[in-house]
Amino acid sequence: MAGLDKDTPLPTAITLHRKSRVLEIAFDDDSRFELPFEFLRVYSPSAEVRGHGAGQETLQLGKRDVDILNLEPVGNYAIKPTFSDGHDSGLYSWDYLYMLGRNQTEMWQDYLDRLAQAGGSRDPALTPPPAPKGGCASHRH
Repeated sequence: MAGLDKDTPLPTAITLHRKSRVLEIAFDDDSRFELPFEFLRVYSPSAEVRGHGAGQETLQLGKRDVDILNLEPVGNYAIKPTFSDGHDSGLYSWDYLYMLGRNQTEMWQDYLDRLAQAGGSRDPALTPPPAPKGGCASHRH
């Protein structure tokens, strides 16, 4: 399986809870995580969000109300969600989802801290419109 650590537990169930905007995922080691759509969107593994190396990440703003419109399997190793803001380039492998679940509390606090430092908001109405598309997002100033 591409990109999977051989020790990574495999999912036994993946459930989208649209009303509460939570992706519930159970693994074969009996762990179970509830990952809010906003958390998944903010920590998308795509190059658009993560950049091309450490320090190149793009802080995601105004994602509180983001929804997952579609969720498709990618081989036997990942899922690819389509978010309501049009973002659909993140491939969430089982090991990445497991890591998100295990580290959710710390990662969420880190996001809130970075958002506060940047003076950003989780609310779409308080977020400036995105810069025009074109080229790699990590090279915009």
